[in-house]
Amino acid sequence: MSLVPDLNYQDVLDQIAEEIAALPGRGRSADYIPALAGIDPHRFGMAIADLDGKVYGVGEWQTPFSAQSVTKVFTLALVLARDGAALWEHVGREPSGNPFNSLVQLEYENGIPRNPFINAGALAVTDRLQALTGDAAGTLLEFLRAETGNCEVGFDEEVARSETANGDRNAALAHFMASYGRIRGPVPRLLDHYFRQCSTVLSCADLALATGFLARHGLLADGSRLLTRSEAKQINAVMMTCGTYDAAGDFAYRVGLPGKSGVGGGIIAVVPGRCTLAVWSPGLDERGNSVAGVAALDRFTTLTGLSVF
Repeated sequence: MSLVPDLNYQDVLDQIAEEIAALPGRGRSADYIPALAGIDPHRFGMAIADLDGKVYGVGEWQTPFSAQSVTKVFTLALVLARDGAALWEHVGREPSGNPFNSLVQLEYENGIPRNPFINAGALAVTDRLQALTGDAAGTLLEFLRAETGNCEVGFDEEVARSETANGDRNAALAHFMASYGRIRGPVPRLLDHYFRQCSTVLSCADLALATGFLARHGLLADGSRLLTRSEAKQINAVMMTCGTYDAAGDFAYRVGLPGKSGVGGGIIAVVPGRCTLAVWSPGLDERGNSVAGVAALDRFTTLTGLSVF
């Protein structure tokens, strides 16, 4: 017998939107990426997808936006599905405690990124996906279109160009890892796939659906298995400890769910065995997480009692 009663997700979403109505607009859009700088921080959307793929939403839940680092969850899953435990020879699983684009720890740790969700770690994962498939960005796109059922999911070329033109720090991270032999492919090709990956445009509905395999313990929408139950657990665990940059402890304290944020203002979260959530509001706090998004997820777990604790 479940300790959590059946919920009307639509009623919950409507209540959340009402309770946090004053928060969208706080924080600032990611102005270090010029293509994102002009997005209105007052915008807000949120979606919940159950295990059967039924989606509930509020606000701009069907509006596409730049997913940015949220996509790191999907590339990690695609590599883990192909590479298994060998992946962890290339990247660690520990929180960094430093900004997501920091170079500091790489030098101390011989070019091995601390975890797959900081930029250095995501570059290492994308490099591995490129080696395994020959087309990292294309493989990601194919996966997202299949899981969302939305053939319109694609890359925002303006955002990709903007990131490329202002991506010196990411280029430095990639070259630094390559100097230790941690990057196998050509760095320019890796950066092209990485920036395209980050420019992927999805809605909250799309993201909630795409993340469903983590709530279903590794099963895709069609019932086939992408990951073992143990591998799905591993990704959820790394999301909990590392998914919101150097604010992961605060996110776990407030929300109590595995989550992954992106500087486009999106956050995904997983209730294993129950549902997935996606929220979007572009106003970011000083650590790169959506102010209204974190508050909305906080309200969700408080109102419903659904958390991993």
